[in-house]
Amino acid sequence: MNARTRVLTGITTTGTPHLGNYVGAIRPALRLAQRPDVEAFFFLADYHALIKCEDPERIARSRLEIAATWLACGLDPLRVVFYRQSDIPEIPELAWLLSCVTGKGLMNRAHAYKAAVDANIAQREDADAGISMGLYGYPVLMAADILLFGAQQVPVGRDQVQHIEMARDIAQRFNHLYGGGEALLALPDAVVDEDVATLPGLDGRKMSKSYDNTIPLFAGGAKALREAVAKIVTDARAPGEPKEPGSNALLPIYRAIAGTAEADAYAAALRGGMAWGEAKVRLAARIEQEIAPLRERYEALLAEPARIEAALREGARKARASATPLLQKLRAAAGLRAPHTDAPAAPARSATGGARSGRFVTFRAHDGGFHFRFLAADGTDLLLSVPFDAPKAAADWVNVLEKAGGETSFVWGREGLNLRAEDTVAGPIVALWFGAERLAESGPQAGAAARDALLDRVVRELESRWRALRGG
Repeated sequence: MNARTRVLTGITTTGTPHLGNYVGAIRPALRLAQRPDVEAFFFLADYHALIKCEDPERIARSRLEIAATWLACGLDPLRVVFYRQSDIPEIPELAWLLSCVTGKGLMNRAHAYKAAVDANIAQREDADAGISMGLYGYPVLMAADILLFGAQQVPVGRDQVQHIEMARDIAQRFNHLYGGGEALLALPDAVVDEDVATLPGLDGRKMSKSYDNTIPLFAGGAKALREAVAKIVTDARAPGEPKEPGSNALLPIYRAIAGTAEADAYAAALRGGMAWGEAKVRLAARIEQEIAPLRERYEALLAEPARIEAALREGARKARASATPLLQKLRAAAGLRAPHTDAPAAPARSATGGARSGRFVTFRAHDGGFHFRFLAADGTDLLLSVPFDAPKAAADWVNVLEKAGGETSFVWGREGLNLRAEDTVAGPIVALWFGAERLAESGPQAGAAARDALLDRVVRELESRWRALRGG
């Protein structure tokens, strides 16, 4: 039994994060993840984003920017499970299983769907005009996100509590039909933190992209931040006149960033006659003090997207390791046989002739580069190479790694890449992508001695990382 509480947070990949997102969602979620009694799952909800956005370029850019934002703000991919929703095929499969036990009446009561219907009727349109099945079935996909990983707590705003309640209803229905008295799916609880700040925007309303009243978090740098703060609406009181600190957004934003003691001093200065212009300059400087180091990390990550990709792929591997056993159990409960069992393939052979539980495949990716993967027997993605310019280069390195499997006693197994046979340990190695990247540096045309030396260096690096992970 896991003594830690499993907490799951989804992050929709549309738009660019602003200061309100940082204060209201990112910062509190990362603080929660640092607690030793919490096991945190964070995912980029890019399937959900398709409901709201039909611009592929915006979706792709937003996935990158939001991943970089969370990593820059302190998300540690070694401590939490950080993944893209679309990298986990078990999620849409579970969503379908759940759809088959979910009543249409329950979906009809979903707030987002009802609001869309009401808006259509108010405009004298057909009730379902422009409403996609994605919007209609959104709560089922959200239930799959939560239930697949056995999340016990899901931090949400008040407007999302209904979706957690629906996830519980759907899980109970599935358990009743297929559980045979066993609770196959754990029931999650919504967590609404009333202490989390909701920042006012430039016009005093809630800070939201919908109102176009946000302060950018990283976009546009310090200049854009200062310009946004300068637009905060204030009254006409002149310099030297006492100001009412709570009459606009300045003090609430300052308090959310700086804390109570500094905010009290800021409020006292306003009551003492500090000019609105000076107050805005001080606020912008205080925000910049906190944000500048994070922005520097953010820009460094965007300049090296491969680092982001490596973190997300490793997170997907960990997420699937958690999700696959449960989904197999749910399939069996519903009467579905496990995939790929009708005609079992012969086990792959290693370079030394022994049985191996995985295989290499080469392919061309959307980036135009040629890659190779190493797949477990069940199709789980264990390794992704860097891109190569030609298919032969990727194939040559597959040959090199096949050869390495025999000569350096690598063991390719379901759990990943284990080290030399004399030091084989249970559990996954997290540096697979790193190994492929280092091997690609020399190219397969390198001499045998240079290649062997490189392979040896990779093994030492992997051994070092594995010992560090094991606490030794």
